[in-house]
Amino acid sequence: MPWTEGVEAREWHLRGRVQGVGFRPFTYRLAHRLGLAGWVRNHGGWLQVFAQGDPQRLASYGEKLLEEAPPLARPRIAASQARVPRPIEGFHILGSECSDRGHVHVPPDQFVCDDCLAELRDPTARRHGYPFINCTQCGPRYSILDALPWDRSQTAMAGFALCPACRAEYRDPLDRRFHAQPLACPDCGPVLSFTGPGATTRGNAEALELAGRALAQGGILAVRSVGGYHLACDARDGAAVDALRQRKRRPHKPLAVLFPEAGEDGLAAVARHCEIDAPAAEALQDPARPIVLLPQSARSELATGIAPGLDRVGALLPGNPLHHLLAEAVDGPLVLTSANLGGDPLIHERATLETELGDCLDGVLDHDRPIRRPVDDSVVQVVAGHARPLRLARGIAPLELGLPWSVDCPVLAVGGHLKNTVALAWDERVVVSPHVGDLEAPRSLDAFRATIDTLEALYGVRARSLIADRHPDYASTRWAADAGLPSVTVGHHRAHASALAGEVDPEGDWLMFVWDGFGLGDDGRLWGGETFTGRPGHWRRAAHLRPFRIPGTGKASEQPWRSARGLRWTLGEGPSGADDALLHQAWERGVNSLETTSIGRLFDAAAGLCGLLRQASFEGQAAQWLESVANVPGRADALPLHADESGGLVIDWAPLVPMLGDGRRPVAERAGAFHAALAASIVALARRLGQRTGIRRVGLTGGVFQNRRLAELAVRQLAEAGFEPVLPARLPVNDGGLAFGQVIEATAP
Repeated sequence: MPWTEGVEAREWHLRGRVQGVGFRPFTYRLAHRLGLAGWVRNHGGWLQVFAQGDPQRLASYGEKLLEEAPPLARPRIAASQARVPRPIEGFHILGSECSDRGHVHVPPDQFVCDDCLAELRDPTARRHGYPFINCTQCGPRYSILDALPWDRSQTAMAGFALCPACRAEYRDPLDRRFHAQPLACPDCGPVLSFTGPGATTRGNAEALELAGRALAQGGILAVRSVGGYHLACDARDGAAVDALRQRKRRPHKPLAVLFPEAGEDGLAAVARHCEIDAPAAEALQDPARPIVLLPQSARSELATGIAPGLDRVGALLPGNPLHHLLAEAVDGPLVLTSANLGGDPLIHERATLETELGDCLDGVLDHDRPIRRPVDDSVVQVVAGHARPLRLARGIAPLELGLPWSVDCPVLAVGGHLKNTVALAWDERVVVSPHVGDLEAPRSLDAFRATIDTLEALYGVRARSLIADRHPDYASTRWAADAGLPSVTVGHHRAHASALAGEVDPEGDWLMFVWDGFGLGDDGRLWGGETFTGRPGHWRRAAHLRPFRIPGTGKASEQPWRSARGLRWTLGEGPSGADDALLHQAWERGVNSLETTSIGRLFDAAAGLCGLLRQASFEGQAAQWLESVANVPGRADALPLHADESGGLVIDWAPLVPMLGDGRRPVAERAGAFHAALAASIVALARRLGQRTGIRRVGLTGGVFQNRRLAELAVRQLAEAGFEPVLPARLPVNDGGLAFGQVIEATAP
């Protein structure tokens, strides 16, 4: 009988996220379990799998490649075809071939899995208490990657030679660490060190003990994590929190808090300080381990300086073994905020840390695993029952999305000026980078350029044209103009609208509310309260906020009283005092006072009229404080709608001014009425435009809709009115989604 009788063979090509997720070991173990022979080979961006054996088992193998794929994998079968059986015994993992680079999928950094966490806490295990424990299902990826395919020699772990025990695990196809590229143990891997006053101690247990002791005594430490340094202190120690704020020159911006993962569901420590519903619990325990904005409970013992003026706390669970060990060593919540100054990128190099933040620190908990590129923490909040990203970073980005159409040649969208990300698009794919930051910060342009270089190098795709924001003064726009490639510009708010449409349905019609701070409009004015109808590439401006001029426009976001003056003076009120009179004269002449339709600046004005603050110390502070104090009524009258000279509709803010300035009413009531009036105006405007166009799907996007109270009120009332309200789900509603929207808007047919 020939050996091929009763034997069939098949070959599969698998694409998607099959790199850095243990997919090759999975194919081996699956074939071993089903008694099949064959091999798997990595081709840079895709896998080639050949298997042969009993026909029924072979068919089962093809189904299970998708059904039982590793949790972090996102495979799809691009091709499957019958082959001629070959004289092969056993199943083999063949060497990688670097081909077809444009189909690679770069894996983001991953949290520590349950198996490794159990081992971390097992006193009998070889890696007990080891802060760099990992396997094929967890550990660093993007932050240590030099190039694809995902092989140890192309990561920051290449300099750590495996000890015999680790080498045996790495080579054993039935071990969960088979081909785990960041594999390490206390004998051969990275090591912690602690630098305190005048001395450095090297050793994992010793360094952790000294760091825990310093934190318990009120110290402020720099802690090197997966993607860079964080600043840490005891979150219950008011003096330590105040000292951190003073040393970092960060008076009000909220600080994130790391909680130990405790209790049966892992959330007991968070629940002692924050209110957690089901979507929030899911977000906290997501593999990305993002910072989740949660309402702070009345029973919380966190220091009052954690988030002054706000009713929410940025909470996160440990996302890597070092954070688990550190939180457990302190046995309580820790401030864990990015080590940087202002809006600078996250610091990931020791020399930069000592230069910029050395005076802030009582010690440094460091390690010797190189960080190839910094990755900040992702941030999400639950809005209308779903966790939605505010910052794309560790565990989420690079974020890969599909295009509904194919682009002719690779194109790079360079995003905006604040909360910058970039997006690389080719064929029918778009990759959105991790959060870069605000490009006005000193080190941000270097990070911006490095991010572009990283995306192009890792994906093997070189952009041949550029897309930028229309504002000529944005650093990203200036870079694109000087880059020597063909480029186009896209209107800021059209890009926002296309980002949401591109995520959900770029070929359908929308009523799209785009409300944010500032962006250059088609008419050269500063827009920010726009409503469009249509679809990507074909947006029509159908409505906007009544314009007003702000004295000293360049300082408006830092000084809310300027926007408040702009509203009052636009209504004909005069100045109050000699200093005010000089400013008013300049305003009347149009000196340093630009006209805007910005809802973001309307929020600033409302905070100023309510007397909440005079000087903001971080972007969006006035609006966040207004949201936190607001006692929002269920219903309110919509603001008046007028027609402009082009037939569009204008939302008139005038009735808000006397209400907001009425000191006889509680601030919470005034702030709540402001939110309710805006939500009612969204519904009223949707009704008017819906009658004209027949469109029932309403998009809400732009930085203003980071406001959870306004967004949820608008969503509920729109749904009650028979509309389909939509918020971004995978992209930030703020400028972090702008680059993706630029791609959609500029390439739309």
